[in-house]
Amino acid sequence: MKRFNAPHIPSSEITPESIYVRRRQFMKAAGLLGGAAATSLAFDASAAVKTGGKPLQFTPASPGANGFHTSEDQTPFSDASQYCNFYEFGTGKSDPADYAHEMRTEPWTIEIAGEVARPGKLNLEDVLAKFPLEERIYRLRCVEAWSMVIPWLGFPLAALLQHVEPTSKAKYVAFETLHRPKEMRGTRSFGSTIDWPYREGLRLDEAMNPLTLMAVGMYGKTLPNQNGAPIRLVVPWKYGFKSIKSVVRIRLTEEQPPTSWQAQNPREYGFYSNVNPEVDHPRWSQKHERRLPSSIFSPNRIPTAKFNGYGEQVAQLYQGMDLAKYY
Repeated sequence: MKRFNAPHIPSSEITPESIYVRRRQFMKAAGLLGGAAATSLAFDASAAVKTGGKPLQFTPASPGANGFHTSEDQTPFSDASQYCNFYEFGTGKSDPADYAHEMRTEPWTIEIAGEVARPGKLNLEDVLAKFPLEERIYRLRCVEAWSMVIPWLGFPLAALLQHVEPTSKAKYVAFETLHRPKEMRGTRSFGSTIDWPYREGLRLDEAMNPLTLMAVGMYGKTLPNQNGAPIRLVVPWKYGFKSIKSVVRIRLTEEQPPTSWQAQNPREYGFYSNVNPEVDHPRWSQKHERRLPSSIFSPNRIPTAKFNGYGEQVAQLYQGMDLAKYY
């Protein structure tokens, strides 16, 4: 079983303490506040899409705690921000970086409904003020067999769910992405097979696992639009399968919710969709992955670890399940 230790991070990559700001100052500078504050202090989204936004204040997780860190080399920011899946902006890996600046990310609210005692709409600024941000360095394997190591900034999804108080009937958590065709050119594409808006789902115990993160930043700064700004889901043992971006709705349900890829192609994408080298995708093997940066002449090909190496933290969630059947 892979052990997770504190990574060695070059001093050049550590954000100086002098540029940290109080959370509310950060939100104003990053354009996350609504009303007059956002109007007067919002930053240029088209610039942030390349830079990763403004510096973000956070508290690093304890080294090795619950698998929140890995000692593997981090993927360069240029790769993580330029090689993306975000079909709302196109199917090419560079399309999100090219076109996601057209999406407005402020003001931003998240609607929480369904089997909860405290449903309603939450302003993102209120969410960030309530839940302290942590840095987590996750090893992530995408569905097409490429992988990265990314330092995410966010808060546990469990904290948000506990805040809204799930009822005894809550068994699943459904997520929905922003849908604005005028700003998301991929949703206007002729012949699109996805029924927008994009939807994803987790079982409640998966959602409540300490590893499951609602991310608002990466590499010490706010999320670039193409990486799911201003808030997205990160599930490290399901990365690429359960990585819904720009979340606007969360609904707790008693029944298993429909998900976009399962509806589009149930033969290839099941509801659980764990990273599992023992279960091949119908169109490619999951036994190996291509760690970015990688090229034709220097293919960084490595064996895939079951659950992305997070089995110690999550294998018990699937005890007794046939993971070839429930893929």
